[in-house]
Amino acid sequence: MIGLDISSSSMKLVELGQGRAGEFVLERCGIEPLEQGWINEGNIERFDDVADAARRLVSRSGTRAKNVAMALPSSVVISKRVVLPAGLSDREMEIQAEAEANQFIPFPLDEVSLDFYVVGPSAASAGDVDVVIAASRKEKVEDRQGLAEAVGLVPVVVDVESYASRLAVSRIIERLPGGGVDAVIALFEIGAVTTGMQVLLNDGLLYERDQVFGGAQMTQMLVRQYGFTLEEAEAKKRNGELPDDYGTAVLEPFVESMAQEIERALKFFFTSTPNNRVDYILLAGGAASSPGLLEAVTRHTSFPCQVVNPFDGMAIGKSVREKKMRREAPSYLTACGLAMRRFLR
Repeated sequence: MIGLDISSSSMKLVELGQGRAGEFVLERCGIEPLEQGWINEGNIERFDDVADAARRLVSRSGTRAKNVAMALPSSVVISKRVVLPAGLSDREMEIQAEAEANQFIPFPLDEVSLDFYVVGPSAASAGDVDVVIAASRKEKVEDRQGLAEAVGLVPVVVDVESYASRLAVSRIIERLPGGGVDAVIALFEIGAVTTGMQVLLNDGLLYERDQVFGGAQMTQMLVRQYGFTLEEAEAKKRNGELPDDYGTAVLEPFVESMAQEIERALKFFFTSTPNNRVDYILLAGGAASSPGLLEAVTRHTSFPCQVVNPFDGMAIGKSVREKKMRREAPSYLTACGLAMRRFLR
């Protein structure tokens, strides 16, 4: 099974295998850029163009896998954690979950795709279990399924982007000092237009918020500074064909602005919750590896910070161009989490 992550600016593919000792093996990965407007707020606006891009990505990757895991953005998914009695059968749990969902979903259940999973014993209610219920409009799920089928793939999982990224980052957290136990961790996934912030503690989510800033700001700065079109600016970013003064005229102001936005997001978290610090900041997404960003975030926040490589500790397959992969690794966090679902469903 492959993981296929679709954002407003690109599509990412990851295929994982397992070695003899059970370790993950990165078999294939690849990125296909998408034109502006093809995906808008998670909605597929130019279906045929996106399908063509997916075909190119799958073909270029060389994968023979047909099963695919995809994801919906958190903005189109309603989720709620509830407490239900332990010991229910699968069917009884399903009935209870639907009854709970009917109370917080603002549209008829027959228009909804609904799923749930049991987190574990409830700390607040002895003899009960905590259950997460997730729901989205059926047409949102069907769009992803239809895209997979148009490319010749079989959609077996439709996840939530933030859930998939948390699954992938759990491997990174385990490699922190003390296995990351009891550490408050702020994960920033820097997208093109928005940056998703999740604050994690052990296996739980303390806080989640989307911020309106991202890598597209650099594209707009290139347009203003040099008179490029948006398409030219994107192409030059991808190919590294940038003017000599790009570092001082564009990159440094962009990095400083991003660090300030991350600092503001953390301050908002501190004022909105009982927390007043985090133990680690993790940066993911396409712009996370921008030169100087790690140092700028550390300087602005005073908290330890690192750029996420979701493939850290994995064996690397022969089909992977390792140098290119390491340069792009922070972009693959969600796609990696989706590919992991093959082994953890």
